[in-house]
Amino acid sequence: MSGSSASLRPPVDASKPVRHPDAPAPGELLGAHYEHCFGCGPGQPHGLHLEARAGEGVSLTAEFTVQPAHQGAPGLAHGGVLATALDETLGSLNWLLRTIAVTGRLETDFARPVPVGTTLHLAAEVTAVAGRKIYSRAVGRIGGPDGPVAVRADALFIEVKVDHFVDHGRQEEIQAAMNDPDQIRRARAFEVNP
Repeated sequence: MSGSSASLRPPVDASKPVRHPDAPAPGELLGAHYEHCFGCGPGQPHGLHLEARAGEGVSLTAEFTVQPAHQGAPGLAHGGVLATALDETLGSLNWLLRTIAVTGRLETDFARPVPVGTTLHLAAEVTAVAGRKIYSRAVGRIGGPDGPVAVRADALFIEVKVDHFVDHGRQEEIQAAMNDPDQIRRARAFEVNP
């Protein structure tokens, strides 16, 4: 985005992102990173139930359908819900890097309203990496993957250690995630957002 703030522009010495060799194959569904995540978790009754698929390089696509519980103004998606969908989509990119990272900054533009019942088609990519900083962008379209732009965002994620979640999360949920016998699900539980 041309109007993004300076903190969202990678430094000149930033490197091109490199897809992890063990990242899901292009077209593969990433799945929820945590059962109770508001963005992607199937155990969240009013959540977004956002589904993301790996793309080429360090990119992905995602979709979510706006439900009545997601509205702000009558019949329209709440802006905070749309920002959440962008954040969830951008955060899922970190799984392609196999990096644990949290949102440091998210700058969102709202181009048009998104009615209840609409499926938002999201596309996101990591643009650069500089040390622990991961720069990315996303766009959300309505009416199909090539439809009109409704929302867009630039983001900065910061790589963290799993201790970030252990130290700040509620013990009950942290323990449940750490005890999950599925190694991939356990790793994904600590993947996005503070």
